[in-house]
Amino acid sequence: MHSSQFFDQHLDDQPVIAIFRGYTPDQTVGMALKAWESGVRLVEVPIQSEAGRRALTAVAEVAREKGLPFGAGTVLNVGDVEFAKEQGCSFTVAPGLDIDICRATAEAGLAHLPGVASSSEVGLALAHGYTWLKAFPARELSPGWITAQLGPFPTIRFVATGGVSEKNAEEFFGAGARAIGVGAAVGDPHLLEVVSRARRKEMQ
Repeated sequence: MHSSQFFDQHLDDQPVIAIFRGYTPDQTVGMALKAWESGVRLVEVPIQSEAGRRALTAVAEVAREKGLPFGAGTVLNVGDVEFAKEQGCSFTVAPGLDIDICRATAEAGLAHLPGVASSSEVGLALAHGYTWLKAFPARELSPGWITAQLGPFPTIRFVATGGVSEKNAEEFFGAGARAIGVGAAVGDPHLLEVVSRARRKEMQ
């Protein structure tokens, strides 16, 4: 499945990617289960450290049993893509735009969410067929950055990631973000209400 179709399918009803970084394997599995139970479809485990790789392996075992999608984050090279495929990931996420990684994920059959932080990167990603992009770091870029980018690039679907919480999520949705990436706050009832409210506004 192409990246755009994958993220269209899984972020349409619940526009949240749960990102669990820096936890033990057991903690990560527990948080992933809570995220899935709350209705969040996509769980991401960053793999830039060995501890992160062990956590992803633990989540992979549970996700496969339940038939749930999961992904590897902070994918920085082709080797990370290979590891993600070995674990059975459905998608990968990168902090930046690396065309070699984009090619490797496509060849591996994985959906990919590249990170962008400039108009040049947005344009390059779009030229390579990516319409879902990670706006990172979102807090530093600001909601206004997303609104500004949607002027010349109206077909882009931004996932605001990095410093997004229940306190500012509504601002990012209001600015035009189609989804958000959040950590432990994903289980916060207030955050989920903000997400539901944003979803209702989009459907009106």
